Amino acid sequence: MILSCSHISKAFGQDVILDDISFHIEDCEKAAVVGINGAGKSTLLKIIVGELTADEGSAILSRGKTLGYLAQHQDLTSHRTIHQELLEVKRPLIDMEEKIRALELNMKHASGQELEDMLETYTRLNHQFELADGYSYQSEIIGVLKGLGFMEEDFGREISTLSGGQKTRVSLGKLLLSQPDIILLDEPTNHLDMESIAWLETYLMNYKGAVIIVAHDRYFLDRVVTKIVELDRGKAMVFQGNYSAYGQKKAQIREAQLKAYLNQQQEIRHQEEVIAKLKSFNREKSIKRAESREKMLAKIDVLEKPAEVNDEMNLKLEPDITSGGDVLTVRNLAKSFGDNHLFSHVDIDIKRGERVAVIGSNGTGKTTLLKIINEMLPADAGEITLGTRVHIGYYDQDHQVLHMDKTLFDELQDTYPTLNNTRIRNVLAAFLFTGDDVFKRVGDLSGGERGRVSLAKLMLSNANFLILDEPTNHLDITSKEILEHALNQYTGTVLYVSHDRYFINQTATRVLELTGKTFLNYIGNYDYYLEKRELMNSLYAGGEPETLSDSQKKHPSSPPQTEGKQDWKAKKEEQARLRKKQNDLKKAEDEIASLEAGDAQLDQELMKPEIALDAGKLMEIHREKEKIKERLEQLYELWESLAEEI
Repeated sequence: MILSCSHISKAFGQDVILDDISFHIEDCEKAAVVGINGAGKSTLLKIIVGELTADEGSAILSRGKTLGYLAQHQDLTSHRTIHQELLEVKRPLIDMEEKIRALELNMKHASGQELEDMLETYTRLNHQFELADGYSYQSEIIGVLKGLGFMEEDFGREISTLSGGQKTRVSLGKLLLSQPDIILLDEPTNHLDMESIAWLETYLMNYKGAVIIVAHDRYFLDRVVTKIVELDRGKAMVFQGNYSAYGQKKAQIREAQLKAYLNQQQEIRHQEEVIAKLKSFNREKSIKRAESREKMLAKIDVLEKPAEVNDEMNLKLEPDITSGGDVLTVRNLAKSFGDNHLFSHVDIDIKRGERVAVIGSNGTGKTTLLKIINEMLPADAGEITLGTRVHIGYYDQDHQVLHMDKTLFDELQDTYPTLNNTRIRNVLAAFLFTGDDVFKRVGDLSGGERGRVSLAKLMLSNANFLILDEPTNHLDITSKEILEHALNQYTGTVLYVSHDRYFINQTATRVLELTGKTFLNYIGNYDYYLEKRELMNSLYAGGEPETLSDSQKKHPSSPPQTEGKQDWKAKKEEQARLRKKQNDLKKAEDEIASLEAGDAQLDQELMKPEIALDAGKLMEIHREKEKIKERLEQLYELWESLAEEI
């Protein structure tokens, strides 16, 4: 065991954050601390590293072990370059190497005992240098820098010129290179793109020491950790396994707790009914028996109803009208900023009901694409056509669609002036803004709170085409899951940019990867993208594809129909066939309903006395009913066949 946290409690004023928290971390174990925003995750890490003092309890690190910590926000102040800053971590090795080089020079001019002493020191230092991987530290530094998303041209940049996110990446690199026995990471993936996150996953999975991570990236947690410490209402519960295993066990525990609660409530109601009945007899024996039951009932330790945080925030997205089948058509789109050429010759088709995720490295133009579609930026070339009855709802990661000087109440009222005060308050309450919270200025809110306001506006828009830029930024895991559920229930169309691979896996029906200044199309979720990425990249290694849609067939310069493209085409054709069968099924259902209604109407006719006496009319109705019966038999078989195929 490398770390023991025993009975840790911490309160800020009357607000109890941690209440009797206990868990331990074994050598080389990879663990995550999870919980909603404000659960005390960062507070717990700060207590472990000694930045905060616990009110009660302690965190004890095993004797002789070293600890490294990466906080969420870093403010490095240094005149060194990025490469020099990371070199400083290896200062002991650099000093040792300099001594070795100096000995090599001095030994040329030494003799006798002096030379022997130098040789002994030289041998000892070389052995120490080799044991500490001294011959590979330069390549190790370069590997870490590139893994964290720095290009070689960035290595010479001065620390003082970097953004907050870049400084955090430098700090993370320094921490990894220092190789402590246990690493504590608070939101390490916040400033990394997908490739860097994947590199960090592999690095931490193979790390020889222990790791404790606070992160909202569930895909990352699934790959790296083998233990979950959940903080919920000040208490801690430990689960073995990754995040998905934790989610399953958590659901099982809640189901068992809910069952126990319901059973107890049923027993309490039963006893109360018996007590009331006994008292109603108005007999001395019956009253005594009732009083005896009341005493037993008073001694019951009543269980609390298990709470589920998902019940708190209520997000329901629903379009006001249905759009046409073709929602978005992009042809020959291009965009550059000066010499920075983002993309060109881009063709995209998005159909009603699709949920399309746009992924790619930072700075490739993903957000730019969304802004062009939403007419917030002009394109250099190309055409963008929205389908019939398409109403856009836009979620901006920078929340530029919010007015910082307005209150939350005014923000919604000014955007939707037809809503009454009660409706506005109810919507804000659904997003956890109650009481005087509604009169806070938008500019005074945290990033997560602004995100909730933007989601509230999005819900009220009743749009049928949602364009979302990093919608899960600043959201805790529970809020992400609520958004996932809302999008999966949404009957409109969604186009979004996200770095959250778990979110993409849960919601996307198609992935567009922006790479090599163009888009590659994957008809599936993030796991499907990972499966086919190598094939697609090798397919287009020799040149840029010109389209991502059916129009690809019209371009003679497109690559040959290799296995990858045939697979892509086959999936599109299969989707088209499925849509046709679904339409045929709907038509069959409508005709069945119509014929059954007609048959019922004929039965009503047969019951009329004047019809019963008219032999000719009776024959006519019976012939009509036979036709309906014959057609219905055909439709029933057709419906069953289509339903089976779908």
